[in-house]
Amino acid sequence: MTRLRPPLAIAAVCLLPLLGGCNMVVLDPAGDVAQQQGDLVVISTLLMLIIIVPVMALTGYFAWKYRAANETATYKPDWDHSTQLELAIWAIPLLIIICLGAVTWVGTHLLDPYRPLARTAPGQAVTEKDKPLEVQAVALNWKWLFIYPEQGIATVNELAVPEGRPLRFRISSSSVMNSFYVPAMAGQIYAMPGMETKLHAVFNETGRFTGFSANYSGAGFSNMRFGVRSLSPQDFAKWTAKARSQGQTLDRATYLKLERPSEKEPVRHYASVEPDLFDRIVNMCAEPGKMCMHDMMAIDARGGMGLAGLHNVRQLSYDKHAARGTGDTASDRYIAENCTNPELLSASLARMEDRVIDLSTLTGAGLKRPGGPLFRKRETSPQSPEHTKSPELTQAGTMDPVS
Repeated sequence: MTRLRPPLAIAAVCLLPLLGGCNMVVLDPAGDVAQQQGDLVVISTLLMLIIIVPVMALTGYFAWKYRAANETATYKPDWDHSTQLELAIWAIPLLIIICLGAVTWVGTHLLDPYRPLARTAPGQAVTEKDKPLEVQAVALNWKWLFIYPEQGIATVNELAVPEGRPLRFRISSSSVMNSFYVPAMAGQIYAMPGMETKLHAVFNETGRFTGFSANYSGAGFSNMRFGVRSLSPQDFAKWTAKARSQGQTLDRATYLKLERPSEKEPVRHYASVEPDLFDRIVNMCAEPGKMCMHDMMAIDARGGMGLAGLHNVRQLSYDKHAARGTGDTASDRYIAENCTNPELLSASLARMEDRVIDLSTLTGAGLKRPGGPLFRKRETSPQSPEHTKSPELTQAGTMDPVS
């Protein structure tokens, strides 16, 4: 075995003090959920060391005892089986696997991120009076947006929460998959576009911490970090009041500008937030005039819109030809939103500040209205079954695509 040269050995020793700067926040967090998860890591490690330590020790012992120079060692060339040894080799690992499985099963259910908290600290059960604080987190390229529906404010790259109060996070993404992770508070959970994930957590002490995305999401990923502040209830109320007194309104037009890719965004506060903005982000309909996914799925569940919807359907190219937010959102193709009041639709479209949207383009891409060359009129005879269904169909006929 080669030995380290003196200069290399001295350098290795000099680097050891740097280990003192390692952050042990995973094993010493500030939140009860993260503490329970850290305990699971410690318990699992100790259970596995029950096998690893004896095996490593016996490996060294056997190598030393049965070395070639030890002539007093027992020599049994015909030995091939020991019932006691077989029981030890198989029984002990099996018991450890059973223990690990039991700990994992219990921990998976008790620490399910979708499950509301049963306690905020050891011995402190959550009661009906402990209303969770809802925070809506959106992963943008490459920054984080936090919406507080109860307080009616929003922030960019700053998360402030009250100490000791249960937290309920609703998490989504605007483009690609990210991962929301605050090691001092709870484990990570993914943020995905068009989907909503949940996380329940709590802070048991005040302080400043760091959150980040733990899933690679492009060029600005390394700077996708945000400050986390755990405040006392009084300080949180002051922080909320300060956020309300400064900043602008976060409406859909402002959000579409914020959604565009950018790096190293400074902390930003919004004094008010447009209602249901987070739900529109999840349903991919923050753009004015775009149909929401839940509306589209409801239409599909009822069998579609039939012939009346043909000139409303357009090719859906969401995040297909360019990264989300990098193109001209006003000219992207999408499924147009249904609206029974044209004035409301026009008012919604007028909120786009970048350019005015021509409503005539919402008739369809590559589709012509019924009655054009794409369709032909099928006349029905009095003897045909269609004649007896509806007088209106007898007069207007039915429209079939040309095969």
